[in-house]
Amino acid sequence: MKKGTITRRCRCTDPTTGKELGASCPKRQSRRHGTYGVFQELDPAQNGDRRRFRRGGFESSTDAQEELDKVRALMAIPERDDAWGRTQISDMLEDCVKEKTPLPDYDETRRRFQAGQTLNSKITVAEWLDFWLAGRRRLRRTGAKRYECSIRVHLKPHLGHLRLDKLRVHHIDTMFDAINERNIEIQEQNAQRRAVRDELKATPNKGAENRARRRWLRAQLDAMPPFRRVTGLNTQPHIRNTLRAALNVAIAQQVMPAFNPAAHVELLPGTKPKALIWTEERIARWRETSRKPSPVMVWTPEQTAIFLDFVAGDRLYMLWRLIAFRGTRRGEACGVRWEDHSAKARSLAIATQLVQDGWEVHEGAPKTNSGIRLIALDDDTNDGLLTHKTRQQREREAWGEGWQDTGRIFTQEDGSLLHPGKVSDLFERLVKAADLPPIRLHDLRHVAATLMLAAGTDVKVVSETLGHSDTRITRDIYQSVLDDLARDAAEKVVQLVPHARKQLAAVPEIAPKLDTPPQLPRMVPPRKDEALQQNRSA
Repeated sequence: MKKGTITRRCRCTDPTTGKELGASCPKRQSRRHGTYGVFQELDPAQNGDRRRFRRGGFESSTDAQEELDKVRALMAIPERDDAWGRTQISDMLEDCVKEKTPLPDYDETRRRFQAGQTLNSKITVAEWLDFWLAGRRRLRRTGAKRYECSIRVHLKPHLGHLRLDKLRVHHIDTMFDAINERNIEIQEQNAQRRAVRDELKATPNKGAENRARRRWLRAQLDAMPPFRRVTGLNTQPHIRNTLRAALNVAIAQQVMPAFNPAAHVELLPGTKPKALIWTEERIARWRETSRKPSPVMVWTPEQTAIFLDFVAGDRLYMLWRLIAFRGTRRGEACGVRWEDHSAKARSLAIATQLVQDGWEVHEGAPKTNSGIRLIALDDDTNDGLLTHKTRQQREREAWGEGWQDTGRIFTQEDGSLLHPGKVSDLFERLVKAADLPPIRLHDLRHVAATLMLAAGTDVKVVSETLGHSDTRITRDIYQSVLDDLARDAAEKVVQLVPHARKQLAAVPEIAPKLDTPPQLPRMVPPRKDEALQQNRSA
């Protein structure tokens, strides 16, 4: 290591020429005149460029000497033969010069160096999140998209400016408090916009006064924020989990202390929507208020039969049937291939799916590893697929060279891929045309689970057919359905003894006439002589 130097600089100028006097300044004889600076040669950069540590503005040589001693002490942390370590220390000192920041603490720098941690302790949360997300190459596109959304919309705006090693639990708590306050604001603005929109729809377009009112209402709508979605309580755990996963990697790479503040954040409890069956009472209430009892609604077997009969002539009838009876996901049904169908074994392999990213569609693996599965087909569904194949062959002949051979079971008329979003839109139109209570296309998958549970199928078999990784997921989603099935089973048990139901109904009429509780017949043991007579006859 080359020895550094201390210099003194005088900024006095010649009043005639305006040039600095330098060494000819008569005041330089005083050691208190001018400022002191330090100069230290650093290790060359990785490309071989020469680097120096320069810093001035010290009022005394003592202060300059202390700065130079700190620089030399930091440079002495690596061993002499540790070229990589000396380069890292020199990089850190060069950054201090460029950013005009104080030298780091010697003990902390030595600890970080020995632990293999990054020496730049000033990395921000935003910088680390970008670095972490760029390294998640094994994530599915939808998973990476969701991580990116949480980072861009929530984590960076609220926490990105903080130093990574200074992130604390209260910072994250403050972020979620701000999110919940923002939710209240969004809900109020959405309600105001909805009220103005409803009034605009209700105002007729006849008469000068009404037209003036409509113009004013349109101006109000233009000035209002658009409808926005709130960050619900069920979404907030994913934001926390994204941050926790990123910080876990930072801890593993020793970029920050071994404490993950995101793991100690408590959130308001969210509630997952339960699947509810469309009963007559719920349908009547929906027709009256146009509000669904739950975001997840399920048809009864009778309602499912009405829908399937209504769409029997649709060219995608087998797709609706496959989802309704076997519970495939939307993307799985759109992406299933002919090579996955075994007519002889009456089975269908789920090995791929069409994923919608924004409005673009691409092929991907099923949602989870459990999603890769083999599902059994009933005879009608198996034969229906063969009939559908014959129909598709006729379409192929009709299109000729314009046919796109994608190998999919369900396609557009020209053989091109189905767009999952358009399939959902078509399903909603068909449901409305059939005058059935509304469900989402994904809820048709819940219908399949309900039908299997109602048929007495074991929950484990239902879970494997749906592609759930654990039966607990199936039970959590369909607990309300299981409760309805349990009540139905209880009614059937009672119906097996109709006489008991008649007795219960008659009790209130005869009870007031009795002075004492009715005595039920008892089993009286036979007398001794009767018992002997029975033994002889036996």
